[in-house]
Amino acid sequence: MRILWIALFLVLSLPAYAQESNGIALHGSPKYPANFTHFDYTNPDAPKGGELRLSGLGTYDTLNPYTLKGVSAEGAGAVFETLMAGSLDEPFSQYGWVAQSVTIAPDRSWVAYKLRPEARFQDGSPITPEDVIFSYETLRDKGHPFYRSYYKDVVKAEKIGPHEVKFTFHDTTNTELPLIMGQLPILSQKFWQGKDFGATTLEPILGSGPYKISDVQQGRSITYTRIKDWWAKDLPVNRGRFNFDSIRYDYYRDATVALEGFFAGRYDFRLENIAKHWALDYNTPAIQQGLIKKQEIKNELPAGMQGFIFNMRRDLFKDRRVREALGYAFDFEWSDKNVAYGAYKRTTSYFQNSELAAHGLPSADELKLLEPYRSKVPEELFTQEFKLPTTDASGDNRDNMKKAIELLKDAGWTLKNGKLVNAEGKPFAFEIIDAEPMFERWVQPFLRNLERLGIQATFRIVDTSQFQNRMDNFDFDMTIGVFGQSLSPGNEQFDYWASNKADVKGSRNLIGVHDPVVDGLLEKLVHANSREDLVTVCHALDRVLSWQYYVIPHWYIGSFRVAYWDQFGQPAIAPKYGLDVTDAWWIDPAKAQKIMDVQRRNR
Repeated sequence: MRILWIALFLVLSLPAYAQESNGIALHGSPKYPANFTHFDYTNPDAPKGGELRLSGLGTYDTLNPYTLKGVSAEGAGAVFETLMAGSLDEPFSQYGWVAQSVTIAPDRSWVAYKLRPEARFQDGSPITPEDVIFSYETLRDKGHPFYRSYYKDVVKAEKIGPHEVKFTFHDTTNTELPLIMGQLPILSQKFWQGKDFGATTLEPILGSGPYKISDVQQGRSITYTRIKDWWAKDLPVNRGRFNFDSIRYDYYRDATVALEGFFAGRYDFRLENIAKHWALDYNTPAIQQGLIKKQEIKNELPAGMQGFIFNMRRDLFKDRRVREALGYAFDFEWSDKNVAYGAYKRTTSYFQNSELAAHGLPSADELKLLEPYRSKVPEELFTQEFKLPTTDASGDNRDNMKKAIELLKDAGWTLKNGKLVNAEGKPFAFEIIDAEPMFERWVQPFLRNLERLGIQATFRIVDTSQFQNRMDNFDFDMTIGVFGQSLSPGNEQFDYWASNKADVKGSRNLIGVHDPVVDGLLEKLVHANSREDLVTVCHALDRVLSWQYYVIPHWYIGSFRVAYWDQFGQPAIAPKYGLDVTDAWWIDPAKAQKIMDVQRRNR
């Protein structure tokens, strides 16, 4: 009887059972069962073969996509694999890739991944727990600074079996951490011995992914070749994917030259981001003959935030009234009509085009989060719906300009001899920089309105490498930037907005947000216990960021505008949350031959 009581005590004192699984979801259960054969948005019988030709802009000087230094080559991530593979038809779920299974502690204090014994690097060497631990430690210590933020709550990484590795967490309430570790890119410890991980390199890096680098023409082109006996080609997460024998990126000076290259048949697929091109330039004989397909593919992706970004490290922009005033000088409606041919909608949220975007006044649940911060946020947040200035698109925005002048006057700026100056007589002057000439059509009307306010603003285009260096070092007054968002925002938000990232070179806190209210909401975001809690925190965070006028918002579109030479096959189902061209499309031999014959005749 005593033995039975001891056994019962041991059973009752054990924690809840940590179950091994092939897939995990941030909230709820993953969509695909343990015996799934392929993602719904892939064709498991897609033929392999052919070359996909794509374009890049500017240049590149490194093949390592995981460091701060240098500009990495387009497509460099195809060389590497991760522990788990995310799906593009769920908010945030992952399934076994290098890891055949994952086990999460009931209290989420650790996660363990069991590696597939057959997992191999491209030189045939096995992927080991030591490689996984090396990858984590190298990215944390020598990779891009945002990895330190990603992995800040990881206490320990250890080998717990011949093919198993375990990560222990400091914070057991950060529900996203097991999925973050599943995104870990796998590096070869042997390959990197004696090499400087943080330096730029044009030496092809050993990975374990579906493609290897086969040709490097620095700054001009890069080619990846499919590994035909790739160890992971028949895994459920990869069936029907990675179908092209080779993928080549050719680099162009700017978007206009790249468009000309596309129409000339120098590359095959184009994602069009310039509304003017889409409205006016896609009327070539190749399109009229049906050789080039022009298509808008709807998506349900959060659009995130694109806009004119203030650098809060500059004294000029520290006053909230000044930032709000400059927003009145951007006449979106006129620009959309005359520059973009009415293609866009105005962005009004940092989580635009999703349920995460705040609308109307704060809900009761949001108020519970925000009430403790009432004295530290604008009072309007509680009493008014956030709205941006609008016009009738006529070009006459005198009412908005008057409001801007009033705000600037309240902030201590006065107009003297046609120039806006402060109490010391210093003029209001700043520079906008970007690497894309295509934005000049949008910037110039904005500059003219700023000039009407007495502000001396200029626009300068810099080359890609210089632009990246200046962004990494926060060396700008204003720029055009994008804060992309997922359906399940989490730890990456610290890199965007956290105070402790404001002065970390290379972080994505380009604005220099340094706000304890934002910091507090970020902690609540990563500790959300349900989808409902996460949405509520996102709404609250959205309101705080919006009412501080850190950005003059631009525009968004709820679809992908794509054009391609008609030689591809596509899966019957498109993913809700992404564009899977390089992974899921394939070459249709009959169509490709027709295109080749036409292009040959036209040479």
